Amino acid sequence: MEKGTLIEFRLQGERRLAVVDKPDGKKDWIVIDGGGHNHKIRPQRADYTIKGNYEPGDIKNFWERVKPFLDPSSLEVAWELLVEDGTPVTAEELALLLFSEKSPHQCYAAHCLLSEDKIYFKNKGDNYEPRSKNQVEEIKHQLEVEQQRQEEKTQFLDRIGRALAGNEVEWTDSDRSRLEIVEKYILQTEQKFPAALEILSYLGRSQTPESALELLIGLKWWSPHENLFLRRSSYPVHFPKKVLDVARNYLNNPLPETDTDRLDLTAHKIYTIDDESTQEIDDGLSVEALADGRVQLWIHIADPTRIVSPGDELDLEARRRSTSLYLPTGMVPMFPPELATGPMSLIQGKISGALSFGVILDDKGGVEDYQIHTTLVKPTYRLTYEDVDEMLELGIQNEPEIAILNDWAKKRSQWRKSQGSINIQMPESVIKVKSNDEIVVDLLEVSKSRQLVAEMMILAGEVAGRYCQKHGLAVPFRGQQQPELPPEEELLLLPAGPVRSCALRRCMPRSEMTTTPNRHASLGLDTYTQVTSPIRRYTDLLTHFQIKAHLRSQPLPFTRDQLQEILFSVISSAQEATSVERQTNRYWGLEFLRRQGDQVWQALVLRWLREEENLALILLEELGLELPHRFEQLVSPGDRLQLQVTIADPHRDEIRFREVIGVEVASAPL
Repeated sequence: MEKGTLIEFRLQGERRLAVVDKPDGKKDWIVIDGGGHNHKIRPQRADYTIKGNYEPGDIKNFWERVKPFLDPSSLEVAWELLVEDGTPVTAEELALLLFSEKSPHQCYAAHCLLSEDKIYFKNKGDNYEPRSKNQVEEIKHQLEVEQQRQEEKTQFLDRIGRALAGNEVEWTDSDRSRLEIVEKYILQTEQKFPAALEILSYLGRSQTPESALELLIGLKWWSPHENLFLRRSSYPVHFPKKVLDVARNYLNNPLPETDTDRLDLTAHKIYTIDDESTQEIDDGLSVEALADGRVQLWIHIADPTRIVSPGDELDLEARRRSTSLYLPTGMVPMFPPELATGPMSLIQGKISGALSFGVILDDKGGVEDYQIHTTLVKPTYRLTYEDVDEMLELGIQNEPEIAILNDWAKKRSQWRKSQGSINIQMPESVIKVKSNDEIVVDLLEVSKSRQLVAEMMILAGEVAGRYCQKHGLAVPFRGQQQPELPPEEELLLLPAGPVRSCALRRCMPRSEMTTTPNRHASLGLDTYTQVTSPIRRYTDLLTHFQIKAHLRSQPLPFTRDQLQEILFSVISSAQEATSVERQTNRYWGLEFLRRQGDQVWQALVLRWLREEENLALILLEELGLELPHRFEQLVSPGDRLQLQVTIADPHRDEIRFREVIGVEVASAPL
């Protein structure tokens, strides 16, 4: 390096011209740029040198003379001349080729073009070698793709801005892909999604799942109460097109009845009893007076297997879902709704196929005799639980069957109690979200009608279990091991009601499902299989498949090993669905409490969660909601007090109360 030499070097990646001034030590030199600033550099940092006797004041003029030659398109002309021979060139040779001269400013212009070029030439030492035609075409294609991607990103961010400002936008497929990445970032917090973080960064938002959630809500891509539990689960919200096609084809062209030997029970007076909002009606009850004076109870169960065959599209989709999902915002059915609420259901006044269980009970409520048939039924009345409670209360004479069913239900309950059944009654509530996001929490009362229906369904399950056990049928038998209950004197120390029931509930082992019969301790039954909800519970559908095949003297659709394999996946899916239901109900329960911030709630202390930390499980008695609370005062299970919400954040699953009025000590146990 010599004084007066013009050099190019990079400062923080930016090209800069400077004039060599003097050495600084043994290895460094001082150079001065066009702004008069000194820089200490080593000779290796000089990317290009122009010998001469330059002054810093000459730099501006030199650059002005260079600029007219900086036309990147001229490189393509040079490349076309050189590519056939593959001849490498220096900056000076390229200047002569392009400009027919090689003055310092023309040579430097050629250097600038070559050093910035990413398409036509590649650097090899002091030379630049022309790339092959295939390489150039590939690079151009990649650059076009990148340019298109950048344009799409710019347009995407513009649409984001307009949507956040409240304007209507039409999202493209590319937009949807980007927003789906943001969805995954929210739902799969254990994974990294750089594209989602990049979007948040461009928008000046913090790179957190919470910020991403706010973005999607702000865009109205998600609702403010998007069900993240359902989205994180594997439960399919929508039915595949091929399944919907099968459903539509059946509705348009119903298949002929294959069970030609169905028992005709259309003359029976049949009652279906459900909640008013229930649309999948899968059971009905009737009473038959026998010639010998005895009464035969009939439990009629909807028969979707007359539409569904093992292994077909409807069956496999139902198996994948395992159950209908009941959420405060509505139901997600196991079968397409037009089938589940239509030809599969027992609809008032319409002839339907059913699997019917005729049962004769002894005087104490035990099963004396039974029969099972595929039948034709025609439900007479569609009643609600409230209707039946009112009929029982008023003793309506023109519907004596209701009173008869109720009397036998009470006998059944007493009989099961004599067999060791354990009845645990905890307050339950149903949370419903209406179309305007209004939240309604209904506390379910223990009513005669609900107990009546429950006993009849348990009876059908016992009879089905007995039949399958007698004939060696592999079905999903449900059992429960005998619990180790606290001593009677210990239970009596607890207040009667929810506190005592809560203590019993903790002792109950989980029920199990196997392909062999086993005792169900809490029901007090030696054998039991669920059979009464084949429209909304897949294990019930499996039992229907097996029983119906045996009734027709046909081979069973599933061997024991096949059934066990199916159960393995179905049970797992059902547990996940139950978790989604529980978490979603809790979310809306917290949202309800958040909106009722001024309300004072009556709370009952159920049990300790961590007594050393004063953390207990409480029951909000008006709502039937069980929640944790850390107490500031001494309490005991059974105590009552009044609480007010201080913090309720359903997204964070967080609830805190403050104690408003002192503790009401539990009354003496009963």
